[in-house]
Amino acid sequence: MNRQFDGWKRLSGAAGLPPGAIPFIHRLTASPAFRDLFREGMALVEEAAAYLDGPGRAESRALPRTAALAYATESMRLTTRLMQVASWLLLQRAVNEGELTPNQALTERHRVKLARQDLACAAETFEQLPATLRTLSLRSLRIQERVIHLDQSLVCARTPAVLARGSAVAAQVERLRAAFSN
Repeated sequence: MNRQFDGWKRLSGAAGLPPGAIPFIHRLTASPAFRDLFREGMALVEEAAAYLDGPGRAESRALPRTAALAYATESMRLTTRLMQVASWLLLQRAVNEGELTPNQALTERHRVKLARQDLACAAETFEQLPATLRTLSLRSLRIQERVIHLDQSLVCARTPAVLARGSAVAAQVERLRAAFSN
């Protein structure tokens, strides 16, 4: 077993899971699916950077004033969104490769603060933006949602109070058992 899964075993035991239990989310972040997400995210970062530094500059100069302002705003938000995603993906890769422990990744020093971002402008203004910027922005929103979902799942899986509390369904079943056992 590799170092990463050994780390998850120790963390799971400390969090109140049965011995040897590994939350599914930890396996997911070490799976081929995560590697695909990592490649997709990093490729999107490179694609956006190449566009914004090249064809995007020329396209933005040809826009009317209102659309040019929307272009500038959306391109900044796109860059910010992708840098957050890339930082989170790199952090998780460091955990997977044993460079950081899962607990270290949760510390304030390492933790990536992911902030949901919507499009910067109204739909009619967004439609005036170049097609490539619109496509990149929409793709970045989708990958951002996936990363935020994974991050929230990891935080929940690593939080002892959440694990110890159990599920609401299990609590209701236990109450029913207690009610009918008297």
